[in-house]
Amino acid sequence: MSHGAWAIAASNLAPHRAIYEMSLGEARSGSSISAIDGRMVFEFTGSSCDGYSLNMRMVTQMTDAQGESNLSDLRSSTWEQGNGKKFRFQSAQYLNDKLGEVTMGRAVRGAPKESVTVRLSQPIRDELDLSGPVLFPTQHSLALIDRAVTGKTVFQAKVYDGSEKGQKVYDTTAFIGKKVRPGGDHDQLEKVAKEKKLGDLPSWPISIGYFDLNDADLTPSYQIDFRLYENGVSRALLIDYGEFTVQGRLTSLEYLKEKKCK
Repeated sequence: MSHGAWAIAASNLAPHRAIYEMSLGEARSGSSISAIDGRMVFEFTGSSCDGYSLNMRMVTQMTDAQGESNLSDLRSSTWEQGNGKKFRFQSAQYLNDKLGEVTMGRAVRGAPKESVTVRLSQPIRDELDLSGPVLFPTQHSLALIDRAVTGKTVFQAKVYDGSEKGQKVYDTTAFIGKKVRPGGDHDQLEKVAKEKKLGDLPSWPISIGYFDLNDADLTPSYQIDFRLYENGVSRALLIDYGEFTVQGRLTSLEYLKEKKCK
């Protein structure tokens, strides 16, 4: 993205805290999941000069066909430099209140088109070199909004977010639907979305498939569908894991104080 387009897109990202109620969408043939109940809290803050911070926590109780339940608690925190040169990440996975997997590391790139060096400190000390153009999460969001605003319908990119023990780079394909003009989806909005006037902003239906670079299968590892608004807020989430889907309904939205660049 050009420097000018980057500045415009970055200025549109609204610091916010959103809460989504998570539930089972569809359990397909062969799935052992019979019910899902949970909540995801998503908090985005920062600016192009201070960097972007993203804190997420998702707690879900999953019940199988035999009636047995497991409580999963995923907590993650990332910081990304405004120019996309540095990225820090850490995450922790709890299962039934017992700490399991912990991931921590940082990534650095020398120049926009240079490879990315990742240094992991947990779960093991390791160093990785990621070749080719690789985007960090906020970079990817900014580029996605830029393409939506300019009328593009498909966006392909490699994305690194520190997931899968920090070892995974996803090849992503995003399909961008027809622009919904302000007021065009008012009847579909949740109460909180109406109160926060999300419908006054342009938005786009987005579908992103995340593919494993090492897998020859053309089926994505998972897919996320959502409505993306021009200020970076999302609603109407649907996460497709293949055997089952999880719905995320926006129940709370709070805009946070924005720090202006000096």
